[in-house]
Amino acid sequence: ALEKASICLLNCGPTGSETLKNLVLGGVGSITIVDGSKVEFGDLGNNFMVDDSSLGQSKAKCVCSFLQELNDAVKAKFIEEYPEALIDTNPSFFSQFTLVVATQLVEESMVKLDRICRQENVMLIFARSYGLTGLVRICVKEHTVIESKPDHFLDDLRLNNPWPELRGFADAIDLNVQDPVAHKHIPYVVILVKMADEWKTSHG
Repeated sequence: ALEKASICLLNCGPTGSETLKNLVLGGVGSITIVDGSKVEFGDLGNNFMVDDSSLGQSKAKCVCSFLQELNDAVKAKFIEEYPEALIDTNPSFFSQFTLVVATQLVEESMVKLDRICRQENVMLIFARSYGLTGLVRICVKEHTVIESKPDHFLDDLRLNNPWPELRGFADAIDLNVQDPVAHKHIPYVVILVKMADEWKTSHG
């Protein structure tokens, strides 16, 4: 499925470029880079996909060219346009992709893009970096996973509402029994039922 994936990157700063590099090396089908900015001096120190010769040129074009060299089997293209403008003026543009990776967007644009991608059933990942920290948010529709053979079972002891037989069994046992041997053999579920009762009593 990876070789059939069509990826769109919004803003090709360090975070977006490195993300796309790993996908290109993995062998995705195609990539599209959307960025309207030019390469500046500040980019030379934090994005190794651009160099001195890239100054003043389209950042999307330079990064796209570099990534194409890493894997010429990947179809790569770029669009010199600011993502915020594309989101506002051409929302249907995103329907052609299987995944959109949006980096360094402001909240207003993130909300709009999330709505667009959900309507088109396109997976969306937001990434934003602040120096050595950052955040990643995955935006997809609800995906239910059922573990048919779980390794660990969580027993439902019905402690919030014990059935009559359990209630009668718990009430018949005295936790204050003096015999240590008898005390050791009190089932833990009885202790839990009684402690739950005490908690309910003390907390109304």
